[in-house]
Amino acid sequence: MADPYSLLGVTRSATEAEIKSAYRKLAKELHPDKNKDNPKAADKFSAVTNAYDLLSDKDKRARFDRGEIDGDGNPAAPFGYGGGGGGFRGQPGGGQPGGADFGDIFEGLFGGAGRRAGAGGGFGRQAPPSKGANVAYRLAVQFTDAATLAPQRITLQDGKTIDLKLPAGVESGTQMRLSGKGQAGPGGAGDAIVTIEVKPHPFFTRDGDNVLLDLPITLDEAVKGGKVKVPTVDGPVMLGVTAGTSSGKTLRLRGKGFTGKDGQRGDQLVTIQIDVPADDPAIKALVESWQDERPVRAHLGV
Repeated sequence: MADPYSLLGVTRSATEAEIKSAYRKLAKELHPDKNKDNPKAADKFSAVTNAYDLLSDKDKRARFDRGEIDGDGNPAAPFGYGGGGGGFRGQPGGGQPGGADFGDIFEGLFGGAGRRAGAGGGFGRQAPPSKGANVAYRLAVQFTDAATLAPQRITLQDGKTIDLKLPAGVESGTQMRLSGKGQAGPGGAGDAIVTIEVKPHPFFTRDGDNVLLDLPITLDEAVKGGKVKVPTVDGPVMLGVTAGTSSGKTLRLRGKGFTGKDGQRGDQLVTIQIDVPADDPAIKALVESWQDERPVRAHLGV
């Protein structure tokens, strides 16, 4: 079984922020949408997600560091099972049932506070029943849905569907925990861990909480100015273009970006790209009788 620290490429002394940063980087590299011709990438993606799930949980990480559970979150059980009726419990947060309560075991072995059983040789405290295992899911979300926090529907293992409310600041790698939606167990059901993957968009890109767009306009729209229709994550809007606008000019549509963790929406930044036809007789005839004498490259020293 793989070591979760090695899978994420971090040291055992890594901070929570370093672990989160390493996972985000790997999740982006290994995302199945980016590795359609590499089926092994999906397996590696699942492995690093499970590693992050373990190390991002303070209790699980501590138990792994103490050797109580393995990299898959299963009890390490160094003393084996059985052994005279000792007290056993499942791992907190939804591991496989049957994991040993090593704190009680060590207390009993080394004369601590734990009570020994009588002739049976077991340990006296009765462990609570274990919860069922967690179940991991991956949910692909459309770019525009992530930006507008549109509700998402996911189908669970049992065939039931749930409508999810995306959290503010959602991005690829964001994880959502659905309490009690994992596998059943004697101590209650485990949780469902949903990892969000925001799908790329054909013409929008994301920069923090802002959305970027290159907008083609015609030469006459640039020269004359006026209103042009622009797509946004909320639907088309009309944008005013001033007369004499040049390619590369960026215009801002406020509140048309992603919703940040603070609940405020970013903006859409629209960069103008003037699209000049390659072979238009009318334009050729126009420039034959006119020449722009401005030193437009003077600031470049040429």
